[in-house]
Amino acid sequence: MSQARLAFPRAARAVLAALWLVVALVPVLRAQRATPTPPRPTAAPLSAIPPRAVRRDVPITNSIRRAFAAGTRDSTGRPGRNYWQLRTDYAIDVSLNPGTSRLTGRARITIRNSSPDPLSNIGLRLDPNHFLGNAPHAAPWVPAEVTDGMVISRMTINGTPVNLASNATPAGDGGSGARAIVAAQQSAANALTGEAVLLNGRSTAASIRLATPIAAGASALLDIAWSHKLPGGPGTGHRMVQRWADTLYQPTQWFPRVAVYDDLRGWDPELYVGPSEFYNNFGSFDVNIDVPAGWIVSGTGVLQNSAQVLTASARERLATVTQSDAVTTIVGASEVGPGNATAMGNADGRLVWRFHADSVNDFAWATAKQYVWQATRATIPGKGVIPVHMLFLPGRANLFARAGEITRHALEFYSALWFPYQFPQLTLQDGPSSGMEYPMVINSNQGAADHETGHQWWPMVVSNNETWYGWMDEGFNQYMNILSDAHAARKAPVLDGLGQIYGRTSGAEAEPPMMWNANYAGPSYYGFTTYQKTPLMLSALGGIVGDSAVQRAHRDWAQAWMFKHPSPWDYMFFMNAALQRDLSWFWYSWLFTTDSVDGGIASVTSQGIRTSVKVTQAGNMPSPIILEVKFAAKGPPIRRMTNAVMTDSVTALVTWPVDVWFTGSRSFTANLMFGARAIERITLDPARRFPDRNVADNQWPAAVDPVPPVR
Repeated sequence: MSQARLAFPRAARAVLAALWLVVALVPVLRAQRATPTPPRPTAAPLSAIPPRAVRRDVPITNSIRRAFAAGTRDSTGRPGRNYWQLRTDYAIDVSLNPGTSRLTGRARITIRNSSPDPLSNIGLRLDPNHFLGNAPHAAPWVPAEVTDGMVISRMTINGTPVNLASNATPAGDGGSGARAIVAAQQSAANALTGEAVLLNGRSTAASIRLATPIAAGASALLDIAWSHKLPGGPGTGHRMVQRWADTLYQPTQWFPRVAVYDDLRGWDPELYVGPSEFYNNFGSFDVNIDVPAGWIVSGTGVLQNSAQVLTASARERLATVTQSDAVTTIVGASEVGPGNATAMGNADGRLVWRFHADSVNDFAWATAKQYVWQATRATIPGKGVIPVHMLFLPGRANLFARAGEITRHALEFYSALWFPYQFPQLTLQDGPSSGMEYPMVINSNQGAADHETGHQWWPMVVSNNETWYGWMDEGFNQYMNILSDAHAARKAPVLDGLGQIYGRTSGAEAEPPMMWNANYAGPSYYGFTTYQKTPLMLSALGGIVGDSAVQRAHRDWAQAWMFKHPSPWDYMFFMNAALQRDLSWFWYSWLFTTDSVDGGIASVTSQGIRTSVKVTQAGNMPSPIILEVKFAAKGPPIRRMTNAVMTDSVTALVTWPVDVWFTGSRSFTANLMFGARAIERITLDPARRFPDRNVADNQWPAAVDPVPPVR
């Protein structure tokens, strides 16, 4: 998902990314400047701050401890010898009625229980229930329309009917209390009668209590018939609006999905409340979409029946797409209606579009009465060419003028950076959601095309639990967008300064740690914690081990977890192993706390050939000490130091490892033994990689016009 809504050139989007960091800090700074303001307290002297207790390990939760014991995950950060995950295969028939804006569908879901556990219930995701008037949602995400939610009319498990009594809202029900009573009653009935029962069917997180568990290693067929209205109107937030009037529809989270059952928590119980995203099983999809003839359909997967739904001219143009980087128009703005935009249709004036996708974790689609359909290609390193489709309304062509070029670059760049793009095509779909991602589909114009394309790596292949740990997809994506934008501009990426920026936010009471469940991160800091803090963290990590080493280790981690479900612990432990150092102190500070370093140069004294620099860290996050020493242009020879490198003839970069802080001290005397050459300037953290709320004390001699500290 992208925070962007509009189309901007890459240079402007780079500026916007920087501005977003400022915007994310506005609530903090505004609160700090609120009037009346009491007198600003002076900083406590370092001697008054107690010694640090530097935590050097990563907290291990019960779920991770159990996974280690079971051998499904291990301390190398790789999948364990006993790793497993469920697979769900979907066969779906769905029909759109533009007159009522309603979808009516049937899903046959094969659940393959690869776990060692018998499954006595099945977790369900019924996201259309988010649009019920009494469903919880996160401010300021406002559904466009109150609907009747997902109405399930029939359900069977292995051919046996499921009791749907709890799917209906009881007469006079004012909320969840009455539904809870109904669910309890049905659960008791289930125990007595031996029938399967749908529980909490009017929630976004429902379940089926099974009469007969699905044995370990066995499969079950879940058959569900349902309908729901696609919401339209003045909603706010991604996915809150899924149509424009009755001529364009952008269905997302539109079918009943089986929840993830994993080795960490069993069935994932999280509600869908708006901003935080998803956690889905991998599997195959065969989807038949019934729409009026003349309407063009796009979606996840590859179109299977082009001969039945496309005109001969459209098929002819489509066949040439992968022959060059040129943009080919498959269906133009003047080609409207049955026989022009599409084939003529059946006797009812309708067409069924058939799509197939394998090894994907979701399915999204779009359809419009008057889509323009254009296509180009991308050349995937190590794989070859794939088509890139763009479907948009004629009046919005300007928003897609550079979409093919930007998307091609993203696909090719990220394929070289991490691993080759795994799917046979990619489609950009125009509509009310202009920044959202699904497998092989991005609901985006050119403004967010790079970011949304990046999501094809995570979570579409490396599939983490986004609801819990949104930083593992949005944050990683923001980081690599910086690299992509720089590459497209033929410049070196600028990662300096990012880590230091976090010092301006650290300590804000509204900020949650990154390891908090993203559903409960709060409206002010969902964007910052989920999106923006990860690039700052990886900037700091690059300041310790080097940016190329970070990216190389991250690539190896991604390849180890392709089409699997890594946790944050898997990432931390893998990076430790790949970088060949114990960075647990780093992960603890960045992911589990909101601490900062707050470093500074307290004093500089010289005696003979020794210059002593007293470095302090007032914050609870430790970091290495990196000093840039600038010498006079002339003088005695500059002696070598084992922990220093000369970056030019008069500049040395001197490093002391983070270990110097592990005793708990908040000050360290860095002795410079370069000889008698005069030192003109010393700068702490010259690349500005480590969080610091007051950068004015990072230079000696002190800057003439110091920047006031953020308090």
